Amino acid sequence: MNPRLTHVALFVDDVERTIDFYRRYCGLHVVHDRVDGGVRVVWLSERLLDPTFVIVAIHLRPGAATAPPRMAHLGYDVASRAAVDEVAARARVDGVLVQEPADGGRVVGYFCILADPDGNLVEFSHGQAINPRHV
Repeated sequence: MNPRLTHVALFVDDVERTIDFYRRYCGLHVVHDRVDGGVRVVWLSERLLDPTFVIVAIHLRPGAATAPPRMAHLGYDVASRAAVDEVAARARVDGVLVQEPADGGRVVGYFCILADPDGNLVEFSHGQAINPRHV
């Protein structure tokens, strides 16, 4: 059996801001919310029931922006270039747009990058080939 990605864990400074960001921009739902040893842990997923992938938001202050390098990101596919532009327009107004929409070519596609409340990068793209046979 091949491994499959099930979650990404992020350290966040303000859990409610993080929940609001991922609800607004990614349509995620809170599917689990607990406190472990005084630390709040929230799971966010596209699926309200039976999630197969979650973002785990852990209420611990993130490390400095200089370590590790900040190009680590979450990637989201959207239906069209217009959808990338729409996300970028909303993010620009909210002050969270890091990279304006750009065409990165055949492999990267058309994309923009946002920063969540803790500086984690989130990419929205269209036309990005995830299957290596299509690159």
